[in-house]
Amino acid sequence: MIHALRPLGIVVVVDLRLLRGDTPIIHSAVTLCPCVIMKLYSLSVLHKGATKSNLLKSAYDLSSFSFFQRSSVQEFMTFTSALIVERSAHGSRASVKEQEYLCHVYVRNDSLSAVVIADSEYPQRVAFTLLDKVLEEFSRQVDSIDWPSGNPETINYKALDIHLAKYQNPREADAMTKVQAELDETKIILHNTMESLLERGEKLDDLVQKSEHLGNQSKAFYKTARKQNSCCEVM
Repeated sequence: MIHALRPLGIVVVVDLRLLRGDTPIIHSAVTLCPCVIMKLYSLSVLHKGATKSNLLKSAYDLSSFSFFQRSSVQEFMTFTSALIVERSAHGSRASVKEQEYLCHVYVRNDSLSAVVIADSEYPQRVAFTLLDKVLEEFSRQVDSIDWPSGNPETINYKALDIHLAKYQNPREADAMTKVQAELDETKIILHNTMESLLERGEKLDDLVQKSEHLGNQSKAFYKTARKQNSCCEVM
C-alpha cells in the first residue's frame, strides 16, 4: 500500500509513522551523482509560537503528483511543516525521515523557521543551505513585528518560488551558493518518523482531525488511506 500511495504524495504524512526513535548525526559533505533524479516538493517559512506555528509564506512543486490529489498533497505538506516546527526546539536543525522522503527544518532562536520537504536523495547540506539563505533573506525583508500574526496573503516576500525552482538542481544551486564552513560542523538530529516528535500520549490521527491546515476532503482521504494501510499490514 505504501507504493500505491506514493504517486498521490500523501505518503509525506500517512506513512511517516512506522519506526520510532531519533539518532544524532554529524552533517557531512555529499557527493552528487548526476544520474540521480532529486526533487524538492515544498518550501515554507513559519513563526514558532508558544503553542502553535504560524505559516507566513510557502511554495510548492507538485508536478510529480496526480492533478486531482494536488490540493490534498499541498494541505498535508503544510500540516506536516507546521507540526515539525511546533515540535522542534529553538536553535535546532533536524530532518524527519520516512521511506524516500525527508523533511528538513531549521528553527532559529528568534522563532523564525523554515521547512523544506524533499526526497531522500536530495543532499542535506544543500537543503540546510537553502533554509539558511531563505531565513536570512526573509528576516531582512519582513519586519519581525509581523511574524506572529502574518499570513501568506499579507506577507510581502516573493522569493520562495524562485528559490524552490533554483534549488531543484542541487549541483547548480550548490555551485552558486557559498556554504558556510560552520554548517558542515552542525549537528542535525535525524528522526525516523513524525511520531518520534510527538509528546507522550499524542496521536498523529488526532492531530490530523484537529488541524486547521486540512480540509474535510484531505481528512477523509487520510482516514481511508490509514484503513487501507492497516489492512495491508495485517496481510
